[in-house]
Parts: sequence; C-alpha cells; structure tokens
Amino acid sequence: MSGSTYLTSNFTGTGSSTGDKVTYSVWIKRTDPAGDTRSTVISGYDDNSNYMKIRFADDDKFHVYGLHSGSGNFNVYGNHECRDANAWYHLVFHIDTTHATESERVKIWFNNKSVSISGTMPSQNHPVYTLKSNDMEIGRNAQSDNEHFDGYMSHFHCCHGYLYAPSTFGSTDSVTGEWKINTNPSVSYGTKGWFIFKDNASVTDQSGNGNSFTAGGGGLTKSEDNPSNVFATCNSLVNTNSALDFTQGNNTITNSGQWLGTLSTHAMFKGKFYWEFKCTGNFMTGIAQLNSASVQTDNLSIANNGYSSQWSTGYEIINGGNKSTGGSQTSYGPSYSNGDLGMVAFDATNGTLWFGKNGTWSNSATQTEIENGTTGNAAYTGLTNSNGYVASMSTENSTLNFNFGNGFFGTTAVSSAGTNASNIGIFEYNVPAGFTALSTKGLNSF
Repeated sequence: MSGSTYLTSNFTGTGSSTGDKVTYSVWIKRTDPAGDTRSTVISGYDDNSNYMKIRFADDDKFHVYGLHSGSGNFNVYGNHECRDANAWYHLVFHIDTTHATESERVKIWFNNKSVSISGTMPSQNHPVYTLKSNDMEIGRNAQSDNEHFDGYMSHFHCCHGYLYAPSTFGSTDSVTGEWKINTNPSVSYGTKGWFIFKDNASVTDQSGNGNSFTAGGGGLTKSEDNPSNVFATCNSLVNTNSALDFTQGNNTITNSGQWLGTLSTHAMFKGKFYWEFKCTGNFMTGIAQLNSASVQTDNLSIANNGYSSQWSTGYEIINGGNKSTGGSQTSYGPSYSNGDLGMVAFDATNGTLWFGKNGTWSNSATQTEIENGTTGNAAYTGLTNSNGYVASMSTENSTLNFNFGNGFFGTTAVSSAGTNASNIGIFEYNVPAGFTALSTKGLNSF
C-alpha cells in the first residue's frame, strides 16, 4: 500500500452493541517509519461517537483506540517501536472486551514477543468496531479518511470469536533463530472473519466467508518482497533532506531540487548481485562503501555530483554516461535519456562493477565476460570489500525507479521478464549467470 491506497469492506452493517473478541494477525513492512505521522492498519467507524482503530502512533508504537457513546473511550499503547524500514514485522492483536479481567482485554505481540502495554483499557463489553461497522477500512483511518498506511502487508487474518497465539501464525527457524511465517495456519474465522493478501495482492476473502474488500484511492501491487524473502529498497531512514520523496514501497525516489541521495537497505560483503533502474533527468547511481558515518547519520550531505566523504567511497554512473568516483568523472558509456532502463552488476566478492542500458552492457562488455569475471570492460575493478557495499542513488530535479527484483519500475511492470537462473526476483533483462537479486535469499545463497 502506498500513498492514498486503502481497502473498504464489501460487508456492511452496524457495529455490535455488545462486546466481542477477535484475533488479528498480519505481517507488515513499513516504508515510512520515523516519519512523525500516524499510520492506520485497520479501523471501523459508525459515527464520531462510535469507532475503533489500530495504528502506529507518532512515536512508531502500536496504538489501539476506541470510542463508544455508551461506555466511553479507551486508549492502549504497546511499548515497542517499529522503525526498521527493512524488516517485516509480525503483529498479533487480541481484543476481548467480554473478559471480566481488565488487563486481558487487549494484548499485543511483536514477532512472538509479548509487548508491554500502557494506557486505558476498554470497559467490559465495549463494542469492537473493527469487526463490523458502517465503514470498516484497512490502511486508512475511517473516521477522518487520513492516516494512510505506507508499506507492505501479507497474510492478514481476522479470526472472529477466537483468540489464537502468535505460534499459530509463525514459528522459530531452527537454523537462524528468526521468527518466520506459517503460510497455512489451522484457524477458524467465525462469521465476521476473513483472510486476505495470501501470497498476492488479492483482497478476495480466502477464509470461505466471502468477506472481501475493495481497493480505493489507488491500486495495489503484488510484491516479490515477502516475510520469507526481504528485497532491498531505497532506505527512507537514510534521508538527506525532507525534499527527497520515497514512494512505491521505497523503490522510487523523487527530488525536486538540489542533488539529494540515499542508500539501499541491504549491504553486500560477498556474492554477485544484479538490479535495474529507470531514469528521469539527472541522476547518479551505483555502489557506495559503508563506514560508520554512512550508517549512523540521518543527514548525509550529497555534494560533488552525489559524492560525499560520509559515503566513504562511491563508484557510480552519471546520466551523461560517465562513471564517477570521489567527485571525478571518466568517460565510460552512452548517456541515459528519460525512460531508459539501466542495469547494474556487482561482484562484491572480487570487487568488480559493470553498468548497462536497455539490455546492452556499456563499454563493449558482454554478458559472457561478466559471467566469467573478465574485468577488461568493467567500470571498476579491484574494489576492496572489507567494509561492505550498499547500492547508492542520488538525483537532481528528477525521479529514479529501482527494480531490485520486484518486477516493477514505479507502477509499471517489466514488459517481458528476462532469464534468471537464481529464480529470485523478476527483471526486465537477462540476469548474468551466477548473479542474483539483492535480497535475503540472494545474500544467503553465497
């Protein structure tokens, strides 16, 4: 979900006048953390005296809020921040306003960890308007039609009348120790329950109840990015200036002024990686070597055509076709015009970098030599990987759309996917053999 996109329920009716209970389980990846804005996951609204919403508050903590004309309001905060723009979070909410014990009426889990909560619990039998109301929405505050959710959602379950543990929807990986998704949980959904976003962008209810949704305010895009394989994006937490705008799941950056830039969310210490970009106007993109400053600062200074000492060392291509490092440019390949598709192949193990355009590698390089590791026509060779590298990108009065494997340039899907032996990610052009997408599975394949 991005921008103004939200979902409205196709099943309507007044909210229950008595208490109820429900389990919500959803995997999400936020693209706007630390934005000092509220971001709604789900809400239900009858009127200004009767509504409920589950959202991220201004401080990036979970917030469950409700108001009922007959029993007053409640306001519960989960004392855990979600600020990682590179992570999928598994959130589980229990709401049981029928419970006689006040502390049992709202519970929250984050990646199977119980979250301590504070605030005012709902009174007993407070209506649960997110179950069914005149206006029940996902991704927007139905009360005021704002507070849109920006990011990804996957496997969103609503189990009406049942309280399931997080272990129903996930498990701990025996090798990595990470919390991972259970794609086929054994649950009951009750009469008002539903299940959407099962492995795709479909909002058709998969529970069997027929409680489906309709997308409004914009379209939904299926993403290869999922809880089992997290793809790199532009990093909204490394934002040089508020004028740099991140959209389309942080795969698009737009800048209406001076040179501004950011980095990718994934770092490369070894392995061979491929990604693509679509250009408009002035840009510089490639790789940058990590150092403590580039990781820790929120205010990178991008100068000298996108290069700054805070990036340590950058190796990039300019829209005019020159390659650039340390503020010094050298002729390398043809210029890029608006709408051209760029290609990047980086061998992080051996420190070799190639650039291309519209399916042809620059400087007379060929896919065969890239696959064989021949360095004669590469843009840069012999780069040390001791500190690791990230993808870098900067623009001036322009837009850059990146395809790290999701198969889209902004809202436009690739026209005809090329070959990809790794089977990780979808790209416009053929991925050199031995190279793969910059994703968690791609990183773990080396």
